[in-house]
Amino acid sequence: MPKHGKRYRALAQQVDRTKLYTIDEAVSLLKKVANAKFDETVEVHFRLGIDPRHADQQVRSTAVLPHGSGKVVRVLVFAEGEAARIAREAGADYVGSDDLIAQIQGGWLEFDVALATPDIMRKVSGLGRILGRRGLMPNPKSGTLVPRAEDLPRVIQEVKGGRVEFRNDRTGLLHVGVGRVSFSEQQIKENVLALVDAVQRAKPSGAKGVYTKSITLTSTMAPGIRLDVQPTIAAAATS
Repeated sequence: MPKHGKRYRALAQQVDRTKLYTIDEAVSLLKKVANAKFDETVEVHFRLGIDPRHADQQVRSTAVLPHGSGKVVRVLVFAEGEAARIAREAGADYVGSDDLIAQIQGGWLEFDVALATPDIMRKVSGLGRILGRRGLMPNPKSGTLVPRAEDLPRVIQEVKGGRVEFRNDRTGLLHVGVGRVSFSEQQIKENVLALVDAVQRAKPSGAKGVYTKSITLTSTMAPGIRLDVQPTIAAAATS
């Protein structure tokens, strides 16, 4: 394990590792300790009471961040005919069918989110080995398989505006970016609470006992700040 540098150790001294912080305390402290020379990503890490080996304990869903993620999201839509027209007019960055499939098969992956309507999935399914391993394959659990062409404008707007997908890793953890350090404290707080509420709503049917064991707020180059779980969940439910 690499040792932390002098800068990190100095910042870590400002965080009480034995304390559980309220959301307001944590966000205020984060703004103080996140002092890198670039605009760090604000992250939330969850330790969940699930067994990822079981299919009925997988956590995968989306959250709409009210103030966006701070990232420019490039949206690709697999569509033909009227659905393609709707997607273009809604602001999708790339729209197509066989042409886009051929490009991706050739190694092109210059997009962040891929959407599709059910009628074209027969063609798109051949990209499973390429897109699946990168988490880019359209599917209903992530909200990227759009039921109707008429829903495309709403979904494209959500994705570009701050909808983030989350899923547990093999150890039962979730790691999600919720904005930038340059956001105001109120914006960070509201984004964090929106994510917490979405994670609570995504509790799988097979999860038993304590579902959310810990929540940690951090940024790219800063130490983690542990949140008091139950008050944070309560605040998220009423926000």
